Amino acid sequence: QVQLVESGGGLVQAGGSLRLSCAASGTIFSSYNMAWYRQAPGKPRDLIAHITSGYSTTYAGSVKGRFTISRDNAKNTVYLQMNSLKSEDTAVYYCRMPTVDAWGQGTQVTVSS
Repeated sequence: QVQLVESGGGLVQAGGSLRLSCAASGTIFSSYNMAWYRQAPGKPRDLIAHITSGYSTTYAGSVKGRFTISRDNAKNTVYLQMNSLKSEDTAVYYCRMPTVDAWGQGTQVTVSS
């Protein structure tokens, strides 16, 4: 059974940076695409970044140029580097392994203005 565990969330001032991590277990991590989603209060959960097993990346327009998704297959971990954070980035952030529809428990990111 695939397990995903996020970490790295917290409170940061606008303009600051955070790096989220998502550690995977229970599968051959390197074979799978990975993604980050976020959900703000009262809003749907949105896809914001995706990385393929071949390291190709795509981003939502709202984060493009500020966020970077990456992966370290040796550590079974996917990362989300978030720079130039804005108050509207405040949300719970989730990682997902789309092929098997596995989700992490989420980590809260709060950006104060």
